[in-house]
Amino acid sequence: MSLADTLAELQQQVGQETHVSDWLDMTQEMVDNFGAATFDNQWIHTDPQRAAAESPYGGTIAHGYFTLSLYPYLRGLVDESTPLFPGSRQVINYGLNKLRFPAAVPVGSRIRARCELLAAEEVKGSIELVEKYSVEVEGLDRPACIAEAIMRVYF
Repeated sequence: MSLADTLAELQQQVGQETHVSDWLDMTQEMVDNFGAATFDNQWIHTDPQRAAAESPYGGTIAHGYFTLSLYPYLRGLVDESTPLFPGSRQVINYGLNKLRFPAAVPVGSRIRARCELLAAEEVKGSIELVEKYSVEVEGLDRPACIAEAIMRVYF
């Protein structure tokens, strides 16, 4: 599809939920790997015994920024065999307008993303999208992460 066709289609979806991901199991190994990669090895994330004894959550929790970083995966942006925008050359994460972490993600829980399209407009030869990215934790009322994510799609 062309930029113009894709933009017209997307503008009709503004205000609608456009994606709900599959559930993802949050494992201690994933949290440990994120901690090692970012040098954030606080005990509340990486020490299950201490977290069980001292944490208000009763165990370890995922890093907030790890939960945020799962956006491209949960949104389906990383599988080249199923492009989100057919005909596009690339999709770039451009930034965030807002970010909040209202609830924790306990290790051993399941999460999924819900995305709502907030805006779509042409910007410098691309389509700039703003999406509300909410991360649900199965069984909890409050989301673990709410972000207004901006991406640019180039054709």
